[in-house]
Amino acid sequence: MTALAPDPGPNRTRLGVEVVVVLALSLGQSGVYSVLRIVERLTRGVPLGQQTSTLNASATPDRPWLDLTYQLVGIGFNLAPVLLVLYLLNLTNRGAARVIGFDLTRPRWDLSRGLVLTAVIGVPGLGLYLLARTLGFNTQVQASGLTDQWWTVPVLILSAFQNAALEEVVVIGYLLTRFSQLGWRWPVAVGVSALIRGSYHLYQGFGGFAGNLLMGVLFGLAYRRWGRVGPLVVTHTLLDVVAFVGYALLAPHVSWL
Repeated sequence: MTALAPDPGPNRTRLGVEVVVVLALSLGQSGVYSVLRIVERLTRGVPLGQQTSTLNASATPDRPWLDLTYQLVGIGFNLAPVLLVLYLLNLTNRGAARVIGFDLTRPRWDLSRGLVLTAVIGVPGLGLYLLARTLGFNTQVQASGLTDQWWTVPVLILSAFQNAALEEVVVIGYLLTRFSQLGWRWPVAVGVSALIRGSYHLYQGFGGFAGNLLMGVLFGLAYRRWGRVGPLVVTHTLLDVVAFVGYALLAPHVSWL
């Protein structure tokens, strides 16, 4: 029997194919659908500024326990790409979660820098959203479409963490690692990563695209400096918790949301 030659490790072609497949199964797919969605919105007879984008929509509002099950199952499946990219990264970078900083080895460090980033992004982000809505460049974003149940706030918090883990691990930790291994210069890698982030928010309108594009650039630069996605997950989670839970609590009482 002839012995098999040892695997020399992934080459650039294999890594490139891997990146395309990962994106096709996760946020790249969302980006394509988001582009189609904005085309559909722009070709309606209703101005973009008068349309609504609903996040965290209820699946069965008349059956709360089934709705809760849908929400939890959806969160679980949406985290599957995180496990996938950690597995793939581990094939070339042992201890992948530690390498990209998606671990609990430096919780205080991650939390402190995450809080600073939240303060830097939060108010300007809200201002950009309100400006885009005023100019008619963005839909009205309904951050929570869930009915008022005992589990609504916990589910929204879980959804916020799911969004943060999925986006930061895949778009920052995974993609920037693979782009580096493919020999891309870091400004190009950060720019493409940010463009992908903006693309899958385009369904909200051009304000959502621009805001997330800028956020992607800032997060890419922060990751290049810190080498950890932990602070980015903290920031993203906090921003989404404020948006989701804040909307659920305040929307019935204020009109400008």
